[in-house]
Amino acid sequence: MTTSPATPAAPSTAPQSIYTHSDEELVKQPIGYWSWAAHKAVVDYIRAGLTEVGLSQPQWWVLNQLRDGERDRTEVFTMLSGYLDVGAALNPDIDELLDRGLISSDADEHLTLTAEGTELLGRATDRQVKSLAQVHDGISDAEFLTTMKVLQRMIHNTGGKAWHH
Repeated sequence: MTTSPATPAAPSTAPQSIYTHSDEELVKQPIGYWSWAAHKAVVDYIRAGLTEVGLSQPQWWVLNQLRDGERDRTEVFTMLSGYLDVGAALNPDIDELLDRGLISSDADEHLTLTAEGTELLGRATDRQVKSLAQVHDGISDAEFLTTMKVLQRMIHNTGGKAWHH
């Protein structure tokens, strides 16, 4: 008897299950753990991508704040020091950007991107766009919006404070 080779099945368009528990179990899971795990995974992924272009995440924040022109160092520090609790550790990142010639400062500590800084900001922005696309892969805008609102409501419910420009 002659048999023909089996026709390969068409690839599934259904997403592979990435969930650790059933829906009934997931609603009983600790949000503190899962929000931490998401934070760690996303921030580690973003930081790894920025490292590929030679920047730390705080350095990216500084360059991005200077995208539209000159800013006072104190203003930049005040804006960014609360991000991920970076605090005073932001100052050495600003100093390193100055030392590398990626930003300049005048006598009044007004920071400005240099040509080299502008070029690196462009490469870092391209990398960030790719990172954002990967993080959002398989997540609709509606799902993302719901997630953001739920997280903000949880912050509010616990008396926390959060803001992002």
